[in-house]
Amino acid sequence: MTILFEKTYPRTLTTLLQRYASSPDRGITVEAWLFDDATGRRKAEAEFAARGIKARLRSAYKPLLHFFLEDLDLASTNITEVKVLYPISSNAPENRFLLETYPLAALFGDIRFTFAAGRQNECVYDLVLRNAAGEESTHQVFAPNRVHLDSIGESHLSPTGWLRVRDSSGTILHDDRLETDFEALFTDTLQTLAAHPWGDKEPYFEELHLAVSLPGLDTALGYGQEVLSLHEALHEDLYFSLLEIFQRRSGRPLGDRGLQPGQIVPEIRHGDGPAQVVAEIRPLSQEEIPGKDQELANAANPLTSAQIHAELGKIAGEPFTATSRAGRIVVARYHPGSDFPVMISGGQHANETSGVVGALRAAGILATRAGSHFTVAPLENPDGYALHQRLIHDNPSHMHHAARYTALGDDLGHRRNTLYERAIRCQALQLSRAHLHINLHGYPSHEWTRPLSGYVPRGFAMWTLPKGFFLIMNYHHSWTERAEAFLKELTKKLAEVPGLLAFNQQQINLYKLHSGSNGFHIIGGFPCMLTADDEQDVPLALTTEYPDETCHGAPFIAGHDVQTAAVLAAYDAYQNLMRRTFTGEGDDHCPLTP
Repeated sequence: MTILFEKTYPRTLTTLLQRYASSPDRGITVEAWLFDDATGRRKAEAEFAARGIKARLRSAYKPLLHFFLEDLDLASTNITEVKVLYPISSNAPENRFLLETYPLAALFGDIRFTFAAGRQNECVYDLVLRNAAGEESTHQVFAPNRVHLDSIGESHLSPTGWLRVRDSSGTILHDDRLETDFEALFTDTLQTLAAHPWGDKEPYFEELHLAVSLPGLDTALGYGQEVLSLHEALHEDLYFSLLEIFQRRSGRPLGDRGLQPGQIVPEIRHGDGPAQVVAEIRPLSQEEIPGKDQELANAANPLTSAQIHAELGKIAGEPFTATSRAGRIVVARYHPGSDFPVMISGGQHANETSGVVGALRAAGILATRAGSHFTVAPLENPDGYALHQRLIHDNPSHMHHAARYTALGDDLGHRRNTLYERAIRCQALQLSRAHLHINLHGYPSHEWTRPLSGYVPRGFAMWTLPKGFFLIMNYHHSWTERAEAFLKELTKKLAEVPGLLAFNQQQINLYKLHSGSNGFHIIGGFPCMLTADDEQDVPLALTTEYPDETCHGAPFIAGHDVQTAAVLAAYDAYQNLMRRTFTGEGDDHCPLTP
């Protein structure tokens, strides 16, 4: 192992207390916005008070949401309506500050929230609160931000720490940005790693590991899977910032998913002391996290790799395999039959785990049907999956996008050769000659942010909030009519899944309220995206997107229930489509090229 960077950062709460504890003016008021949890901030306020200093320590992360959680008692004031005027900045997407209000409208019962654009280029929310008697009150909420260049020279407007100090007469003595421990750790780490001599050839390392100890605790919001977590936010921002650094180094465009830097692993853990970071190069791990087998249909957590192999072994068919970069075996089955063939896969993005269970369950059901014809590769990315198992051992409620890609660091679906894991799809296509690929995916079940890089995840703005069970249909141009007919029949079948349409509608409604738009089609109650793409391997490629990241227990079971139903519905819709299209029903070698 080679250590590249190591540093400890005094907690900003502590340094503020030390700075003002000996102030000769005992009447000063300290107001600060910090990246720290509510418990730590309240404790520090009490310590200030014990020294005769009035302090109010607020959250720099999602300050409007924290204002409602920490400063207002809506229930006792009998508030029935809240109007939020969110700021607009020329340095950020128009809905940036609107997104930061999420999931406010879902947290306070029957109180009606409305949102509208407010101040221009001034980071202040204006609120109008109305009670049952029609009486109104107004409030202003400061949201400290700064315009800055990130580690690759791109400009952002990002949340930041802030310090405001008044003397005993109320005169402002200080009112300016305060670089917090959270921000300094992030900036120093990226600057150091960006300057490292990595060489010119990908991959640059096996595992780049960032061990971070961060004070504070996560806060569950009591709605769905929503959790306020600076630990998770730091993981996401470090991981994607490092991908961008290596994309620039390699000469690739930002967001290029074919980049192969190696495996980047920010491991962010709770610590009671000051923030610490150690960045080092490690060899790839071949560790597998042990665990108990679960009944497949009622699996409440992601399966172990061992159980995935065992469950696949129960499905009749011809085994075929590939080998991952770290040396793990990618397992798959070919089940030949007289139906039109279909490819089924899961685990391309290994932190999206409901599809792994859904692929196994659906394949097991299909295998009992006469004539069924399919391949199934339930876990295409075992290296990423092993990392996900490792990371959720400490933080099961975090998205862990570091486990999304392979140990090469690339998105398996964007790899343009048959190297390592990619060989499994090539074999599936050669064995089955399928013209439909059902690719089971997931996305975050709660808000996804990058607070120190403009807040909205670059390249993934559409996925920052959950919006129900989402379907993506990619197709060859000459298959346009078939793709539309297939998707129409599929959504009709999925509408029969108990509770799914209501689940979709609830999430879509909240998404629209907190984003200002949707940017997708609604077909039969399902959010959908259709794209013609003649470069893909098959004429029809269905990608399912269930909001499963961080789901456990009943929400996880609901997720793989839907994924299972989606495979079966898609398989049946495809058989119907092809039988209508071609004569020679049941002939798997029908001439499918238009």
